[in-house]
Parts: sequence; structure tokens; C-alpha cells
Amino acid sequence: MFFNNIIGQDNLKKQLIANALTGSIPHAQLFCGAAGYGTFPLALAYARYLNCTKRSDTDACGQCPSCLKFNGLAHPDLHFIFPIASEGTKKTICDDFLPEWRTFLSSHIYFDLNMWIGEMNTTKQALIYAKESDEIIRKVSLRIYEATYRFLFIWMPERMHLSCANKLLKVIEEPPQNTIILMVSENPDNILGTIQSRSQRINVKPIEPDALTQFAKTQYGMSDVEAQQIAHLAHGDMLQLTDAIHQSDENELFLQHFMRMMRNSWAKNVKGMKSFAEDMVPLGRERQRNFLAYSQRLVRENFVYRFEASEMNYLNLEESTFSSKFSPYINERNVFDFMEELSEADRHIAQNGNAKMIFFDLALRITVLLQK
Repeated sequence: MFFNNIIGQDNLKKQLIANALTGSIPHAQLFCGAAGYGTFPLALAYARYLNCTKRSDTDACGQCPSCLKFNGLAHPDLHFIFPIASEGTKKTICDDFLPEWRTFLSSHIYFDLNMWIGEMNTTKQALIYAKESDEIIRKVSLRIYEATYRFLFIWMPERMHLSCANKLLKVIEEPPQNTIILMVSENPDNILGTIQSRSQRINVKPIEPDALTQFAKTQYGMSDVEAQQIAHLAHGDMLQLTDAIHQSDENELFLQHFMRMMRNSWAKNVKGMKSFAEDMVPLGRERQRNFLAYSQRLVRENFVYRFEASEMNYLNLEESTFSSKFSPYINERNVFDFMEELSEADRHIAQNGNAKMIFFDLALRITVLLQK
């Protein structure tokens, strides 16, 4: 991982590089922010840069012995600690998952916990178990093999068992020489307070819209308008950007279903409502629930659309075209009832209710709401 692999975040990159060049390097640092902002890749690129022997003013060289070992994530002075799900197997510590972890990191710059759980092929909760505390003590007791700094790289310390967190606190209070602890957290308030207070906090902000726009244009061949729109929808989050791009086909289908449902209800077309309900059945329960979640978002966005504040609106071009005519029908008198009806339908679907009856009933109820 290099700084130039990370989209945007130029000011933070400059700050980290300046700290490295001036030797102002706290021994415990806590990178905080959403996974899609680039918290993990920033911390990992920073670790590479600190141990690079031929670094420039902008990035690591990629050619020195340290960088070559970082390429394979197999540097002897780089130790990873991350949530795992043992599932009752003999794999009980992070090192047992290192092959999978390295393979996962080599193919992902931006990722979240759900993606890592999928890589482990488990449905169990992922945690940093108490047994890991002994490994932490063992690793920091070893001599530094060849680099300037040894890194204890902890992803999601908020998922650390209390006894393990207490052991980490002892390491932070009395760290071995040239040992740097880099923690990456999405929910820092869930970390032991004494660890927070002894760490320098680095807040990673959302990625700049211009950087996301340029990425969408170069990576996906989007036009200026399409790229700007998708960057706006992403809220500065790379994972949300890629999700929005990959889900565009399904969202287009959901928009067609939503328009059909609203038009039938407005026209009090009972035959059309029945046909719509029948067509929703083959989607299956997960996609039915996804459609209802999409519908809630669209209702909310149509309510906001009426205020003519584009910075508050997160609709794509097709949705905006539809909403220009539909938004007057979502107002203060019915918006909360709309959300409640959609939520109620979702609850019934989740409880394995009859989908045809649920969607037909929903369409009938919407008929009343559209008249308000």
C-alpha cells in the first residue's frame, strides 16, 4: 500500500509525511473514520513510508528491502491484529488467519468488516479474543529484526476483549523502544477510555468530492455529470461509491417498481395493484426487503426535493426526473405515514408473511396517503 494508491486525502497524507520527515512520531496513534474514507490504507501506507530507506517527499520508494517485504505484507517487524471468528476450530489467534488476511489485503484497498467476514466464510461474530493478549506481549518482547520501527497494527480495536485491551494498555504505557502502535477504528468511542487518552487521534474525513468524481471518470469511464452525481451520492465514502455503481441496475429496476406502485395507487387501479403484488413475489424475500428499503429512501428524498436544496438531495438523474413531478405528493401530512407503512410491510416480509398480500395491502394503503 502506497500513499498514491489512496484516493484524495491529500492534506492528511502531507501531514503524515511531514511527521515522518521531522521525526514527530507518537508511539500510539488512532486512525478514526469510516472504512470507505481510507483509514486502513492510510495507516498501512504510513507504516511503509516510515520504514522505507529511500523514501521521497511524497511516497515510499517501493524498491528498498523494507518496501519489498511490505509488498507481500510479510515484513518481520509488521504485526497484524484483527477480528477473527474461530467457529470452534483450532484457529484461535490472528496469526492462524494470516494467509487469508494477506490474500484479502492484496486484493482490497478499501474494505469493511462484512467483507472480511465473508472472506473467512463465517456467520459468527468477529472479535479480537482474550488469547490474543499473550501474542501481543510476545511480539513486542521480540527484538526488532531489521527495520527502524516495529509496528503493532490493530484493525478495529473496539472489538477487542477487555483483558486483551488491558494488556494493550500496558504496552502503550511502557512501549519497547521504536515500537509504534497503529490502531484503525470506525467506532473509537467503544475503545477503552484509557487507551484513547494515551493515543494520538487522527480523524480521517470523508474523501473530497472532486477526488471521487475524478476516480469515477477514470476508473469507470463516466461522463462529468454522471461522475459528479455518483460522487455526491457516495458521501465521501469509496465503498458507498462502488456500491452505488454496482447497484445501479437493481436500483433502476426498483425505481420502475416504485413508479408502478405509486401510479396504480394514485389511479386507484385495483387490477394494476394486484398485478404489481403478483410480480413482486418472484423477487424473493431479500430483494423484496431491499425494494422496501429503497422505497423508504425515495420517499425521504422526495420530501427533501420539495425544499429545492440540491446539496441535501441524493437522487440520480432518473430518480430526479420522476421526483420533479412526484415530490408534491410527499408532504408534511403524509411523509411519516408513508415511512411507517413501508416499515410495517418490511416487518411482515421479514416474518415470512405472504408477499402477495403484503404488497397488495401496501398499495391500497398508499392510495389513501396520496390523497393527503
